[in-house]
Amino acid sequence: MPSDPSTELDLVREIVRVLDDKKAIDLRVLRVAEQSSITDYLVLATGTSEPHLRALRVELEKVLDARRARIAGMDTGEPGSGWTVVDAYQVMIHLFTHEKRDEYRLENLWKDAEELSVAQVLNRDAGISGPAKAKSKPKPKRKAMAVKSAKRPAASKRTKTARVSKTKRKSAPKKSAPRKAKRSA
Repeated sequence: MPSDPSTELDLVREIVRVLDDKKAIDLRVLRVAEQSSITDYLVLATGTSEPHLRALRVELEKVLDARRARIAGMDTGEPGSGWTVVDAYQVMIHLFTHEKRDEYRLENLWKDAEELSVAQVLNRDAGISGPAKAKSKPKPKRKAMAVKSAKRPAASKRTKTARVSKTKRKSAPKKSAPRKAKRSA
């Protein structure tokens, strides 16, 4: 099925943008048109957990639906498989957990493919729609940051009273300062 390379690249750009926005790790784009007869681009991304993979897939589906991209298939495997494949004909997306990404190493299977950097794909002015460019170095993996619970500094009494809702203020008894007795001279 012949397709417009600029439209394909726009779809890849949208896919990469949404995966990057949703904090996909080790995002890679491979142009495999010279090596494959079934797709032109492979997009590989790693999620930090199974729920993160599901969130990435949901956002990916939204992009594909909005672009009215045809989907040949979507396979999430068995629950907890750690690998989701979305085949949108000219763009194939693979979402992995760290373990499955290390196990399958798809980048090694497509060593001869041209790798496009995420910055290059997201930059519309990069002019990457033409013939193959030189391979770029792979983007270093982003490590997941540990979430630390931060303690809030003690708030002043003024701040605390400002946070009390109106309903609580009405029902709480009012405190007043004791009155000083007038002394007669």
